[in-house]
Amino acid sequence: MASNRSQLIKKNILFSFGIKGWAGVIQILLVPLTIKCLGNYANGIWMVISSMLIWIDSMDIGLGNGLRNILADKLAKGDMAGAKMCVSTTFFTLIGIILPVVCIATILCNAINIYQLLNVDPQLIPHLSAVVSVSVIIVGGTFIFKFIGNVYMALQLPAVNNALVTIGQTLTLISVFCMQQAHFNSLMWVAIAYTAGPLLSYLVAYPISFRGKYAFLRPGISAFKACMIKDLFSLGIKFFILQIAGIILFASTNLIISKLFSPELVTPYQVTYRYYSFTVMIFTVIAVPFWSATTDAYATNDMQWIKKSMRKLHIILVGMLLAIVLQTLASPYIYKIWVGEGVRTNLMLSCLMGIYIFEIICSLCYSYILNGMGALNVQLVTTMSAAILYLPLAWFLGKVYGVDGVAIALIIVNMPGTVINCVQYKKIISGNASPMWRK
Repeated sequence: MASNRSQLIKKNILFSFGIKGWAGVIQILLVPLTIKCLGNYANGIWMVISSMLIWIDSMDIGLGNGLRNILADKLAKGDMAGAKMCVSTTFFTLIGIILPVVCIATILCNAINIYQLLNVDPQLIPHLSAVVSVSVIIVGGTFIFKFIGNVYMALQLPAVNNALVTIGQTLTLISVFCMQQAHFNSLMWVAIAYTAGPLLSYLVAYPISFRGKYAFLRPGISAFKACMIKDLFSLGIKFFILQIAGIILFASTNLIISKLFSPELVTPYQVTYRYYSFTVMIFTVIAVPFWSATTDAYATNDMQWIKKSMRKLHIILVGMLLAIVLQTLASPYIYKIWVGEGVRTNLMLSCLMGIYIFEIICSLCYSYILNGMGALNVQLVTTMSAAILYLPLAWFLGKVYGVDGVAIALIIVNMPGTVINCVQYKKIISGNASPMWRK
């Protein structure tokens, strides 16, 4: 069983590298294409809007990740009827959640002064409320169907989930490229290109995914069981809180920079972040398959396999550190080639971002394993504490040190959680963890 689990991880990592390699190329191409299409100011606004849209994506109250863990557990135990029930309940619950959320969000977009909220000049960007409203509606559709990716995660096939995401990104790239070539420089159409691509990918994948081998998982209203919502929520709500905390740390950064300075300065910050995010992407390709595999191993009490997996991840961490050092040294030259002279970046921000990204990778190294074990309570406390502390600290340090201060705040608030994740893993794996550490 352990050998089959490890072989499946290797296959998924291999396929995911190919898929994510193309995804990395897409991100490399999309950044300068979008900047050329919109300019620094409008691109910065789109970065702020897209980060705000992540809030819609998180409104599943953690159901997606709850589905992932519970479905993996039921499949490991051979409970196929329970597996179908789990998938069906999640799907129809997601529909019930998103409809009122989209309606309320659309009303708010048109009721509040969104120009004042984002510190945007209405003379430069007309119809901003319409852009946000359309984006919200399309993202709402993606919200429902992205559960397909969680199903493949539970099946220990993250490469398929990665493929679905990458297909959506490819459609976005093609659309933005066509607009740029045609000099069709519209924030509305860029927003549609970015949001509609992922939705189309999932809409096509739905009928394909639930035919043939996985037909037994096809959602059906008869398999919907309200009593299972509680089980999905009880685990999923923890993932939801972690998601919300992560969103506060990620999404609010663009808003803080836009409010303190200008939407134009969001662009160089995001260029720097995306440059280093390639390293996170590589690590997640390797580490994500261990999540559901750990759930399987933990359900069968195969602790030796988990220990062996962590040793492999530690070796990979060293490689990630070396990659980040090389990235930082090469950053001034890469930025010039990548986005040209029009986007002003600085070496200090690159150094700070490199430190922050390595800190995140170290934290993920342990949190993916802990997530697979369902040990989330301690992560909830540390992550929410970081999110609460971040907003005032980023605002204060941003006023003192500029955009660099915002990056410093990210490093400070995430450090305790990274250390505690390591401590928690060691306690659980050694068998010395109290109930507080195991849940």
